[in-house]
This record gives sequence, structure tokens and C-alpha cells, in this order.
Amino acid sequence: MFTSMIVRSSSSAKQSLLRRSFSSGSVPERKVAILGAAGGIGQPLALLMKLNPLVSSLSLYDIANTPGVAADVGHINTRSEVVGYMGDDNLAKALEGADLVIIPAGVPRKPGMTRDDLFNINAGIVKNLCSAIAKYCPHALVSMISNPVNSTVPIAAEIFKKAGMYDEKKLFGVTTLDVVRAKTFYAGKANVPVAEVNVPVIGGHAGVTILPLFSQATPQANLSGDVLTALTKRTQDGGTEVVEAKAGKGSATLSMAYAGALFADACLKGLNEVPDVVECSYVQSTITELPFFASKVRLGKNGVEEVLDLGPLSDFEKEGLEALKPELKSSIEKGVKFANQ
Repeated sequence: MFTSMIVRSSSSAKQSLLRRSFSSGSVPERKVAILGAAGGIGQPLALLMKLNPLVSSLSLYDIANTPGVAADVGHINTRSEVVGYMGDDNLAKALEGADLVIIPAGVPRKPGMTRDDLFNINAGIVKNLCSAIAKYCPHALVSMISNPVNSTVPIAAEIFKKAGMYDEKKLFGVTTLDVVRAKTFYAGKANVPVAEVNVPVIGGHAGVTILPLFSQATPQANLSGDVLTALTKRTQDGGTEVVEAKAGKGSATLSMAYAGALFADACLKGLNEVPDVVECSYVQSTITELPFFASKVRLGKNGVEEVLDLGPLSDFEKEGLEALKPELKSSIEKGVKFANQ
């Protein structure tokens, strides 16, 4: 999608791209707000959303440096108008009228910082931003990138409940990066074109809670059990792989921005009633005993139209599913507890 937008930059090419997005030929006005737009994920995400022809208004918010980011991407000759908002006083303006809010806000883990330190900082940021969303754009779809997603989505749900505006169909944890990684790693081992690969990923969005279903991958390849085990482990440890490659000086920002933009595009297509938009996402769910779970969901004008069942699992995947449940349950409970403190 994004490649075609960059390569085909003529006016006629852009118009044909717009026409192909909808059977009706018309493109609705859609405002997308990015909270944390000046950060390591936020900046490339802002660029990718500026390239998306489904966006008519791009609202960029952060506590600092947002006007510069907005001026930079605002010079790109695509459809959306861009405005940068900075500081608490401008959060309301950033959110008002938003159809989709994407939240990559937060801090990366720094030397000497414990996981609890990181959790408390990012959870607090999410809590404050969701309180503002409840007040200024209560009907928007909310797409959560801020880690730990396994806990920040339950935090958001609790904040929205307190505000009396929680709609389980409109809150998403973005697990698309796990799918992107699973597709890439699988294609490499199966020796098939990566663009043709699809791999569902279920569970959560951290370590062992990430469970790629390679038994359901398409196209199917005859890979050994050892290879599939290694692919599963690599998908689960994808974030660590990037941190180590960056020698501790960063985390997965570019690939996460790409994954966030892919999921945002799916949300916008759903809002615009494009049929059969299915993506994996971490949502409120009843397909397991856990209150939140990542699986394939069908997206539509109201957000989640349907949570699809898990389908047939291999014995290895069944074991993985049972193994992830205690950790995911603990992360959910931690988020709920934080929100209600």
C-alpha cells in the first residue's frame, strides 16, 4: 500500500488509488490523531499516515517538538491536512472530531530502569490520555501501541468504563508487528514470496504470550517441528532481537510504525465499510476464559464486527496456548489494578 503511494506520485495515479479504495468511488473525511507523534514510533507513523489516502486530517500530539514534526510531514503532497499540537493545554484540540486515535506515547526502557518503573510511567501516560479521549472524542476507535499492550489495553478499558463510554468494539491493542514478523520469518524459511504469506498470531503482545499459528500459515510449507519451534521463538523474541542489534540504543520503532500504520489502514477501511477486512488484534474477547485476547477480528463501521474463532491448532500450539494464559492473565490483572488505584 505505502510503496504504491510513494512510487505513483502523479495526480492521476493518486486519484486512481483513491478510487480503488472504495466501490462507491467517494472517500469520506477521516481525522486520525496520533498521541506521542514526536517519538521514535510516532514520527515514522506520522509519515506513513500522511501517505495514506484515507486520511483527510492528521492531528499530531506530543508534550514537545510536535510543531516541527507537523511542519515536516505537512510539506508532503498528499491529501491530508496536518496540525501539530503540543502540551496538555492543546490535547483537547488534538482529539476533537477524531475518528481514530493511535497511541504510541510512552518511554522506552532505559539503563537502570526496572520493568515496574517502565510500567508505572507508561501506564500513567496511557491513563491520562484515555481520560482525555473519553472526554473529547468518546466515539473514536482507539488503537493502543504503548507497551505493555497486555496491560495498557485493560487500563484503557477501565478508564473508559469510569467515564461511562466504554465500547469494547472500539478498543484495540496493536499486535500487528507480531504478524509482520511471523510472515517475514516464515517466508524466509519456507522460501516463498513474503507478500503472499499470511500467518495468524494469537494471545498477547509480549514474549511467551505471542503465539504464531504456523499450522494455519498460507501458503503451507512442509517445515519440520524444530524449524517451527525456532520460528515461534524468534517471533516471540523479535523485540529483543532489535534491541540487541541496536546495542541497547533503541527498540523496534520503524517496524512498529509500519505495523501500526497497517492496522490503522485496516481500521479506516472498516469505518468506510470496505468488506472482509480481517486483522489480528488484542481485544475484549470471549473465545478463551481471558477477558482480553489477540486473535483474528473482522473490522467494520463500528470497529470490531466479529471476533473469529481460533481454528484448528497443532499440538505444539495447544501447549503454547495453555502456557501463555497465566502470564497474560497476570498482565491483564495488573492493568486493571493500576487503573483502579
